Amino acid sequence: MRSETWLSLIRPAMAAFSCPLRILRSYTTGAELEPQLSPKLIKIMEQRLSLIEQRSACLQNLINQPDASAEEYARANKELRKLSASMDLINQLRSNSKEIDGLRSLMDECSQDKDMIDMANNELGQAIDEERRLHASLLKSLLPKDDADERDCILEVRAGTGGEEASLFAMDIFKMYDRFSHKKGWKFEVVDITESDLKGYKEASAAISGADVYGKLKFESGIHRVQRVPVTEKSGRIHTSAVSVAILPQADEVDVHLRNEDLRIDTYRSGGSGGQHANTTNSAVRITHIPTGLTVAIQDERSQHMNKAKGLKVLCAKLYEIERSRIQSSRSKLRSQQIGSGDRSERIRTYNFPQGRVTDHRVGITHHSINDVMQGENLDVFIDALLLQEEMDAIASFGSS
Repeated sequence: MRSETWLSLIRPAMAAFSCPLRILRSYTTGAELEPQLSPKLIKIMEQRLSLIEQRSACLQNLINQPDASAEEYARANKELRKLSASMDLINQLRSNSKEIDGLRSLMDECSQDKDMIDMANNELGQAIDEERRLHASLLKSLLPKDDADERDCILEVRAGTGGEEASLFAMDIFKMYDRFSHKKGWKFEVVDITESDLKGYKEASAAISGADVYGKLKFESGIHRVQRVPVTEKSGRIHTSAVSVAILPQADEVDVHLRNEDLRIDTYRSGGSGGQHANTTNSAVRITHIPTGLTVAIQDERSQHMNKAKGLKVLCAKLYEIERSRIQSSRSKLRSQQIGSGDRSERIRTYNFPQGRVTDHRVGITHHSINDVMQGENLDVFIDALLLQEEMDAIASFGSS
């Protein structure tokens, strides 16, 4: 059943390029064989590999020139480093191709020697498997990359339609990502939480740090819908509520330059439960970016300085995402072609508690253990499927370009 779901997931992307890729993946066992690329796709790849080889040779020649300026040398050396991984794979592929040709020639010359034929045939099979592995690795290195994939991210969760029940589910979703992050070995740092009357979360944000965090979580942006009986429901009726999730790549200082004159920073007293927890100082911070009108309010920490630092981090991430969206929309329609636009208004997943299932509507995968998912387990089922779909779409685009 699961393998059929997996095949139905990747089939649209395969069909988009007249089946350029025969995927040999097993979703049930986790085993993975290398895909066999179509001759058409290999031909396109070879053209690009030849250009990489020519460019690498040209750069190598440039840095060997005694009259090259320091700037030219540094620029060429930097580009060579970027090409080095692809060049290593290309050299391995060329060497492997010679081995395959040599083995085939040997089989032709020794067609009467059964032992020699068997030995050469066995080695040929291994060499062909290695060729497929190299082709797959090279194809992946040539696919368009999102530079933000390796970055940390800002998670934002907001209660949508559904009143208190939406706030309670927002808290559940926020904690789900907290548990998932810890299982991945990522650092999960709460930035700010605004509670509802029943101690749910009207809004909550966190900074998540670790290896390739944004690349793993980027498709979590959108509307997460829940169907369950709320704690406030007396008659046992099932309600449908919604929560908005946004995943923003964290920005470096070089990505976003904040000028003091573009910022308006207001301080005020944090809200709280009163009594000994009441904040008697103006530790809460509201930062407004005047040119865009973006506003970030943080009151999680008791220190005004720490709240300001967290607020600036979130503001930078928002400004960086605005600029990324602008560049992507002007370059191509890639953003709208991806699985989900990342738009918060798009319903991406439904959590049905009475039936104990979670369904991702973009890839049509349903997981029948909702409690595991809410505990941060098995989210990889959806994440890996979405990343594979993205890879298939990129391959289809690569072949048709």
